[in-house]
Amino acid sequence: MLDLTAIRDELQAHYDLEPSLELAESMSDIHARMDRVVPLPDWAVAAPYVAAINRLKRERNAVILAHNYMTPDIYHGIADVVGDSLALAIEATRVEADVIVQCGVHFMAETSKILSPEKTVLMPDMEAGCSLAESITAEGIAQMRAQYPGAPVVSYVNTTAEVKAASDICCTSANAAQIVSAMDSDTVIMTPDKYLAQNVAKQVPHKRVVWWDGRCIVHERFTPQDLRDFRSWHPDLKIIAHPECPPDVVAEADFAGSTAGILDWVGRERPAQAMLVTECSMASNISDAHPEVEFLGPCNMCPYMKKITLEKILWSLHSMSGAVEVDPEIAADARKAVERMIELSRKLAA
Repeated sequence: MLDLTAIRDELQAHYDLEPSLELAESMSDIHARMDRVVPLPDWAVAAPYVAAINRLKRERNAVILAHNYMTPDIYHGIADVVGDSLALAIEATRVEADVIVQCGVHFMAETSKILSPEKTVLMPDMEAGCSLAESITAEGIAQMRAQYPGAPVVSYVNTTAEVKAASDICCTSANAAQIVSAMDSDTVIMTPDKYLAQNVAKQVPHKRVVWWDGRCIVHERFTPQDLRDFRSWHPDLKIIAHPECPPDVVAEADFAGSTAGILDWVGRERPAQAMLVTECSMASNISDAHPEVEFLGPCNMCPYMKKITLEKILWSLHSMSGAVEVDPEIAADARKAVERMIELSRKLAA
């Protein structure tokens, strides 16, 4: 666990982190990306950290990869690349920097390290885990294989390196149906998200999809009644759900798709009112890009994603602590599962 008192003392000794309206106003170009959701007083608190982090990035030859669920000060203020978990991992193989700071949860940093073993990958808070990734182990994969002999295992990229290594191929929420459909078997095992698997099963009725009993604590909290209530209050509302939501929630939505798919849909359709049935920061991060769209609740906040803060990011770059390592043998097998997914996705798209 991080000693935040000691960290703050150390950072204050090296950087001027006092709130500064003058500095905030001098960085108005950055603030403009998020001013609908981050008022100027809050920006005056964040600006010294943003300035210090952006300076340290240049000194360390570092890049910051930020997931779409990061808070706006991270997403718009310091990130070099933003996207979903797989997009960030793929970008990690393309950047020329020596250091990657992963702003997301731990399995994402593992995936970046798996695909870019020569780079230093820093995790600002090692306790930023994931309920979904932690719901399955390699032993669980073995249990499923014993229960369904010969069935291939398709594991969500939102899993640990150990689970990826024990799987045949990975998938994302965007390509899961295509990957499952392409498997050379009547029965396909999906882990760890049972709701994603159930939603995929409806899309590939020619396959028998069986699943592990895992789920995301953010997306499982939504109910169909939540969506119906909001429709009754806002008849023109468009509801966009993530496929990690339960199937009865997805059935109530106007559109269901991956994080990237949601962003594309909002940008293409530009509804007057929209409700994103996913993690809270998604709407905050895209609101300034779509000022014509009014984003309404409800949303659920991921407590793990919110462990990543500007303060912890500055500390990781200052101290170069929180380096993520993956056992080479596990990494090699996990890399095969991810690369199989990327290769098959390219073939299916051709």
